[in-house]
Parts: sequence; structure tokens; C-alpha cells
Amino acid sequence: MLKFILKKNIIIFKSATVLVSFLSIALLSTSCQNESNTDPPYSAATDSLRFSNEVHLRNIKQLTFGGNNAEAYWSFDNSKLIFQSEWEDINKQGCDQIFVMNADGSKMQNGEQYKLVSSGKGRTTCSYFLPDGRIVFASTHVAAEACPDLPDMGHGRYVWPLFPSFDIFIADSDGTNAELLIGGNEYNAEATVSPDGKYIIYTSTKSGDLELWRYEISTGTELQLTNTLGYDGGAFFSPDSKKIVWRASRPQGEKAQKYKELLANNLVEPNALNVFVADIDGKNVVQVTNLSGANWAPFFHPDGKRILFCSNHHSPKGGMPLFDIFMINIDGTDLKQITHSGTFDSFPMFSFDGKKLVFCSNRTTARKPTRDTNVFVADWVEIPQEVDMNFKDVVEK
Repeated sequence: MLKFILKKNIIIFKSATVLVSFLSIALLSTSCQNESNTDPPYSAATDSLRFSNEVHLRNIKQLTFGGNNAEAYWSFDNSKLIFQSEWEDINKQGCDQIFVMNADGSKMQNGEQYKLVSSGKGRTTCSYFLPDGRIVFASTHVAAEACPDLPDMGHGRYVWPLFPSFDIFIADSDGTNAELLIGGNEYNAEATVSPDGKYIIYTSTKSGDLELWRYEISTGTELQLTNTLGYDGGAFFSPDSKKIVWRASRPQGEKAQKYKELLANNLVEPNALNVFVADIDGKNVVQVTNLSGANWAPFFHPDGKRILFCSNHHSPKGGMPLFDIFMINIDGTDLKQITHSGTFDSFPMFSFDGKKLVFCSNRTTARKPTRDTNVFVADWVEIPQEVDMNFKDVVEK
């Protein structure tokens, strides 16, 4: 999946209806508990990575410590995270590779903190777990072992590359037995998996545009889900596997022509994106956000009725873009800002028990600017208490 980074000052599941309802209620019940009976009392004084007004987050913990680390996603048993990284301390390739780590930051049984699960060759992106523990990710290593060249970002334009050499692979949880799943001479990436384990959704240029495609794991049957001019990508399934949410651009007029010109050169400019939802067959499309700027990295709340996403629509005019995580109802109402670091916060994903949120950020305990994007995990507070509403930064800015 394509990502924003900060570099050179550029912000660079199929069950009976009754069972699904029961599980949804159970999930909400657990996610709405702010503290279990066994949790220690909350200490605001030690929550040094939390910022004022972040009423839904507690006990924020940093899991990576340098370089660019992004798109960290939970395993279905909530014990592991899979993510992409170009952090030199763990990756000497020079471009993103895929790693797995324990979600609590502890070392794994073999003593490793971060385990490489991609080949270590080419460029990789967009990794995700399957319910059975296997993983999917996109890689260019078949075309070449070296990192593909990045596009020229001159003339003040920020563009994402759409490497035609990206193919989607499936592998065991430790990266062994990797096999080509979806390939071709076009961009195939941004794969995620439905909680019921039936489908993979991904973005491809195989139709001539950036569209969403659904792949049935058991049969290999594919279905094109979108067909409107513009970038459709970064899709995720709802907790009940009945809906999808994604980011999309809908350029018109001169902007449409510029979009086509960039696409012909395997590029896309992600400066005008909004969040959409639909059924898993692509029907009943609804535009959720209608905000300026880039609104992207959406993920369903455990109740299936709300969405978390990243946005820079609130950035000051003429200043550096701010990217924060927001929450909104799927009908587009009740927009609420979740993160307030004043830097970059994105790629939110709830754990499957609804208790925790993983995200990526440029935040630091010292509140000083950094170009590093790291992985963080936090307790999710569904119903903020007085201690949350009154929380103040423990480090003066």
C-alpha cells in the first residue's frame, strides 16, 4: 500500500445472521471497557507519548525506533503485527521490506525483535495476515533484486510510484514457502483480507485504471469492484466481512486529464482523496467524506458503523500539512479528531478484540520534529473518563 512519509520537509468475517449479531455485541462489550479488572490503574504521568485531547487513546507504546516504518496490521489472534520498513538498523536493502514483530514489543521466541518475512530483495509493500496465520504482501523481487528507482519528485509535485513489477505473494507466517498469488505486467498491490478468510481485496491497473479487485482465495475467482475514473485503493473489510471501505479520487475536467497523463507514466498524485464504502460486491457505493485534501487510510471501527481515517483537511493554509487520525460515522456525520500530535498520524487499525489501536506516527516523547515514522500501539478508550478528558501533555512543547 502506498504511504505518506516525511522527508526533506515534504509530508512525504460467513456466519449465520444471529451468530454475527451475537459476536458484534460481544466485541462491542469488550471494546467499550476502558480497563479490565486485572489492569493496573491508569497513570497519566507515565503516558509520555499521549497528547492533550487524545481522549480515546491510553498507554501509547512505541514499537520501532528509526527510519520509515508504516502500515502495521494485526494478526487475527492479536499477538503479532506485520509492517513494512526501510529502517537501516533492520533493513539494509535500501527500500521497504516486510517484517513481523510481537504486538507488545517483546522479543520473539528466537530472540529476534523484528523478523524479516519478505525475500530481502526488490521493494515490498502492503502486507497483511490471513486468519490461518499466513501472510500476503506485494513485491518487485521477481523483476529485479535491486530496489526500483523512485520517480522524479521535482516541480513541487508529490507523486506515488505505481511499479508495474509489483506482484502479490502469499507465504507462511515466517515468510517461507512464498508463492505468487496475483501477477502480471501491471501494478498489483494494496492487498488486505476479509475477516471470514474468503477474500482478498487489492488495487490493480490491469483494467487501465487504478481499480479495486476482489480475489476469492478458495477458487481464484476475481471480480472488479470499481470502474469510475480515479484512484481506488487502500481497501479494508468491515468486521462482519459484508462491506468494504477505501480511499478514492474522482478527478474531472483538466484534473482528469492530468490524472491520465500521470497514470500513463505509472504515477498518481494523492492530493485529493476521499473515503468511500460499499458492499463487498462493489454495489451500493456511498461517499463518506467530502473534505479537502487527502483523506485516506480508512479502517472500520469494531462496531462496523464508524470509520477511522487519516486526513490533512485541517492543515493551516500556507503551512506544513498536518496529518491526523479522525473518526466518522459511515453516513458522514459526527466527524471527530482522534490524534493531536501536530505531526503525522496515520494507518490506524483496531485489534480484532477491539481493545487496542495500532498506528504510525512522527510523534516523540520530547515533542521535537523528526523525519522518522514509527509504529505505535495504544489502548482504545471507547468511553472517555474524567482522567481522559482532563489529560494534559506531560512534556511541555
